[in-house]
Amino acid sequence: MPTIENTRRLKEAKGEYDVVVDGGAIGTLTLRASADDTLGNDIPRGAVIEGGYIEVEAALTSGGLATVAANADGVGDLLAAAAIGGVPWSAPGRQSLLPVFTGASTVKTTARRSLAISIATAALTAGRFRVVVFYR
Repeated sequence: MPTIENTRRLKEAKGEYDVVVDGGAIGTLTLRASADDTLGNDIPRGAVIEGGYIEVEAALTSGGLATVAANADGVGDLLAAAAIGGVPWSAPGRQSLLPVFTGASTVKTTARRSLAISIATAALTAGRFRVVVFYR
C-alpha cells in the first residue's frame, strides 16, 4: 500500500484482527489493512511512531492462558505481551499503546513494516480489535 514519505505531517496506519477471519494460532501475525483505509497497514523505513491505541470490539478468549503483544519494529514495542484476561484485551474499548507522544516512548522503524501481533502460550478462540498508530 502507498505511504506518503518525506512529509512532516502526522500519518496513520491501521491494522485489524478478527479470529474468525485471521485464525488464532500461536505465532506472529501481520494485521490486515482496514477495508476503508486507502493507505493500508504500511509504515515506511525510518518512520517514528509517536502514539496510538488499540480498540477492542470483542474481547479475546482462549482455551488457555494466552498472551498477545502488539508489534511494529519488534515484538512488544507497541504493547508488551499481556494476558487476555486483563487490559486491554478483556473488554471492548480503547487503550493506549506504549508510544505516548513523548520522545522516550517513540518507536523508530528500521525497515518498511506492517503492524502485527504476537500470540503466545495458547491459541485464541474469539475476539476482534484494531491497532492504530500515528507516525511521522
